[in-house]
Amino acid sequence: MILRRYIHREIVEKLGWIIGLLLLIITSNRLVRYLADAAAGTFPADLVFQALLMKMLTTLPKLMPIAVFLAVIIGLSRLARDKELTAVSVSGSARRVELVSVLQFSLMFSLIVFATSFFISPWAAQNTQELRARAELAAETAGIAAGKFNEMSKGEQVIYIEQSSTGGSRMENVFLQARQGRQTSVINSNSASYRTIESSGDKFILFEDGRRYTGASDSLDYRITRYKTYAVLVEQDGEASEYVKLESLPTATLLGSDSPKHEAELQWRLSFVIASLLLPVLAVALSRYSFSEQKYLSAFVAVLIYVIYSNMLSIAKTLLKRDEIPAFIGLWGVHLALLVLIVLAFQFPLVRLRMKKIRAGSVPS
Repeated sequence: MILRRYIHREIVEKLGWIIGLLLLIITSNRLVRYLADAAAGTFPADLVFQALLMKMLTTLPKLMPIAVFLAVIIGLSRLARDKELTAVSVSGSARRVELVSVLQFSLMFSLIVFATSFFISPWAAQNTQELRARAELAAETAGIAAGKFNEMSKGEQVIYIEQSSTGGSRMENVFLQARQGRQTSVINSNSASYRTIESSGDKFILFEDGRRYTGASDSLDYRITRYKTYAVLVEQDGEASEYVKLESLPTATLLGSDSPKHEAELQWRLSFVIASLLLPVLAVALSRYSFSEQKYLSAFVAVLIYVIYSNMLSIAKTLLKRDEIPAFIGLWGVHLALLVLIVLAFQFPLVRLRMKKIRAGSVPS
């Protein structure tokens, strides 16, 4: 149908501009940070654009619901301002065609959101995590210069290497002194290398073929141990990267888990798909009101509703992750509240019209 295609074209045009603008804002801010880190030597320059692309793909599912919401409400507001929908309303089916057109578009768009949220974004998050580990390793090993003493772990460890490989990950003739309270350990080795445990993010130096001397700093009684391999913890990954790790987990892993954190992440990914279905329908309901003819008021109302909806989802996700609410409530209660709002938004003009007719009928002629 011509009207349906016209509405789809209007939404797609606005959607392209909005997604492009949001990505430009986010990626430009991230690019400045990456370039600053690269200039400071804490991030490899050759990984900047690759990391930027992965970050863009990771962020995309979060932008798509608000983008389609704004695209629909701005597109319909433009049609309302120009009286284009009014011109075809004489047929009596313009409102129905408008709703069906938006539903068709939101269904097609939600399939793209589903693929992005459940598959592309976790893959990009995993790649981002790997790039981050490579960047941190490059920064750490670049800071350890051969032929001089270098402090690590806030001065608790002092390392000396005679030679290192080009990338710094492989070291030869290594000496390490580590302090823990009154205990002091001295380790020497023919060779050593950096290792990272992917599951936890912890970083180690793995020493090979050497000796370890352990004893109190104020005593001459030392214990000597010969080893084939010996690992020393350099940095333990904290809870700050827990969000990134959950974000990078494959969807199949989340489906087969009973963990509240995994359940929260699964419902969080699904919420982007549900939002992409519900928010355009809400936009149709809001377009029935008079403020939809204002140029910027409709967008302001849409952003306000989305901020409340998004914050409620974030709160529900946190509560579910902490196992403070059951999984069958989870984020579903927030979606249900939005669905109730949509029904009320559609029914309110009809109720108001019915009340006007009742009042008009009660007025004596």
